Order: sequence, then structure tokens, then C-alpha cells
Amino acid sequence: MMMRMLEAAGISPMTDNIRRADEDNPRGYYEFERVKELPSDSSWVPEARGKAVKVISALLRHLPAGESYKVLFMRRRIGDVLASQKQMLVRRGKADDGSDDERMAALFAKHVSEVEAAIAQTPGFEVLYVAYEDVIADPAGKAAEIAAFLDSGSGIAADADAMVGIVEPALHRQQGGS
Repeated sequence: MMMRMLEAAGISPMTDNIRRADEDNPRGYYEFERVKELPSDSSWVPEARGKAVKVISALLRHLPAGESYKVLFMRRRIGDVLASQKQMLVRRGKADDGSDDERMAALFAKHVSEVEAAIAQTPGFEVLYVAYEDVIADPAGKAAEIAAFLDSGSGIAADADAMVGIVEPALHRQQGGS
């Protein structure tokens, strides 16, 4: 959703279109496969200046020093993440008995806490934490907040009004609580 919002706002996404939209994510994934190589190859990062790039939290620490990053850190309730992952497994014919949910939730919370602490100490990172549920509940308010964050200090003019039309509450299908 966030990558589509940024694209609608006038910020070009850096994507290779390898992973296509599917039943689990009908609007597409907006991924760039080379992001997965960040631990060993960040040579592509200068090409990303001024563009939106989807980077999973575990790889943020591998972004090279000497650059300035505006990070929109999407937060989702762990119950929703686990419910979504379970549904993907079901669609792929794999069973999940849910026995590891509590452990996975604890590991995920620990991971996010460690990533947040690390990027808070890393020069060149400006971060706006955005709760997925808040975007669903208040698209206009969150779009305005995101646009202001992007414009602040960087001059990236994001069209907040265009972002609002991208939010589709009906796609918030997998809800698992906490």
C-alpha cells in the first residue's frame, strides 16, 4: 500500500516487476530484488536517489553510510502479520497449526525494537513510523503527515491528495489481533 501511495504522490518506485501481483497482494509487491543483496552489494543505492525503494527492516542496517535516507517504517500488528502469513501458506497448500505464534510474536517484537534502536543511532536516517491501521482509519491525515515528512529538509513534493485514493480498507483482510 505505501509504495502505491508514494507512486500516486509522484515519487517513482524502484522496482524490477519480477514479483507479480497475486491473490495475497492483488495490487502488487513493488519489490526490487537487488535489495536482498544489500549485505554484499549496495552499488545500486545511488541509482535510487529520489525514488521509493521497499527495504525490509532486517536490511536497513546494510544501507551504505554517506547517504541520506527518508524511511517510512510501516508498522503492522503482529497478529495481522501472522494471519496474513498463515493465509499465504494455506493458499500454497501448506498447513500451519499456529503453535509458534507466541514465539514468533516475541521474536518479531524483539527484532523491531533492535532495528528501531539501531537506526535511531545511525547518521543519515530520518524515520517516520506509520501504523498500517492508522492509514486505513485516517488516509487523509496520514497522507498529509507523510507528505510533510518527505518535504521536510529534502524538498520532495509529495501529492497527499493523490495518496488518499490509494488506500483500500477492503484489502485489510487478514486481521489477527494484538
